[in-house]
Amino acid sequence: MNKIRTLTQLHDFLNSEFLWRLREIDDLKSSVRSSSSLRRNTLIRAGIPLLYAHWEGFVKNSSLGYINFVNSRRLRYEDIASCFIVFGLKRKLSQLSSSGQSRFNTEIIDFLLEGLSEKAVLQLGNTVDTESDLSSSVFENIALSVGIDPAPFEARYHLMDESLLKRRNIIAHGEYIDLTPDDYRKLADEVIMLMRNYKTEIENAAVLKKYLR
Repeated sequence: MNKIRTLTQLHDFLNSEFLWRLREIDDLKSSVRSSSSLRRNTLIRAGIPLLYAHWEGFVKNSSLGYINFVNSRRLRYEDIASCFIVFGLKRKLSQLSSSGQSRFNTEIIDFLLEGLSEKAVLQLGNTVDTESDLSSSVFENIALSVGIDPAPFEARYHLMDESLLKRRNIIAHGEYIDLTPDDYRKLADEVIMLMRNYKTEIENAAVLKKYLR
């Protein structure tokens, strides 16, 4: 992922992530609407895992894009919100919990006490883990990890868990599921709305500088 240094670059990145997914979902909705009944059922079954994949992929990539943007601000640890400090210190904290070496542990504590004035270097890598099953609880954890309030999404938690994730798992395990074209259209529209809302929350957080302490 290229460095995202400005609000404009973050906006462009999020738009790009959103728009290609929107086009693909809309294309499949059109195909479902115009197909024969037999082919329509196949498209709907194939479309559910695709909807899930776009939701998971968008949450992961847009969150990473926001971390990238915050990292490019070249701020000090003491200036950024605690949730972002974790991305810079996670490795050290993990080593602290597992190390039995007193000298090593003391060095880490010294850094925590004195090193917060250093420029923050946030690790991207595997910092956003969807666990390959983006349930509402996993989503909430990711949102909180980048300083996004999950409260506006709580009304859609049942949809995330039952209408999307559970159905995706049923199909992925080779079981039959019967959905009408209207069921699929409604679910597709809900996923588009969820992605759009998460995109808006990240953009607002960046504009309002909620990444600062």
